[in-house]
Amino acid sequence: MTPDTLKLLHLLRLASPSLPVGAFAWSQGLEAAIELGWLSDTDDLRDWLEAVLMQGFARQDVPLLQRLLAAEGQSAMLNLNAKSLALRETAELLLEDRQTGQALLLLARSLEIAEALDWPDHQEISFVTAYGLMCRHYQLDDSAAASALIWAWLDNQIAAAIKLFPIGQTAGQRVIEAMIPLIPVAIDRATSVVDEEIGLSLPGQVMASMLHETQYSRMFRS
Repeated sequence: MTPDTLKLLHLLRLASPSLPVGAFAWSQGLEAAIELGWLSDTDDLRDWLEAVLMQGFARQDVPLLQRLLAAEGQSAMLNLNAKSLALRETAELLLEDRQTGQALLLLARSLEIAEALDWPDHQEISFVTAYGLMCRHYQLDDSAAASALIWAWLDNQIAAAIKLFPIGQTAGQRVIEAMIPLIPVAIDRATSVVDEEIGLSLPGQVMASMLHETQYSRMFRS
């Protein structure tokens, strides 16, 4: 087995729905957007996901991940982590980031990953930071790490949509088929984002997340 194959296997594990971080419990505002009638079919769903990918991931999470992978020393990583947490604009989005990040940190510690063991116990950790720690340990390159991060989000969003929409598995796969070519475009766009531009807001997703907090009946935590 070659080193590249081993890296691929670690990458697949990090992108797997079975990763024990609880991501399945969150819809990131998608449930509210459907309940409110903002999204009514797969075309609407694809447009929503494309906006989150090309604006949110390309201008926030992927640039942060790229910097986390290149960071020298814990101090630099702590600063990036604080920025990541500060950019979560609603109570639900912040809670999700904290809880999934802490779960991934605990997993990394159980696997005796050095940077995870050294992470200060009192310091909350963003999911993208904990993910970056694991990617650094397994020496995954920027593009591969970002691809897996986006894929895990996309897979979870489609799983949530299938539960919330009467669209079925095949229709969900059609949306994924349409989204896949956009992933390398988003990653390439992220490389041109300078430090002061990280964190472009997505007001529609933010509004959906806030309205979800008081939604009468719901399946997801956000």
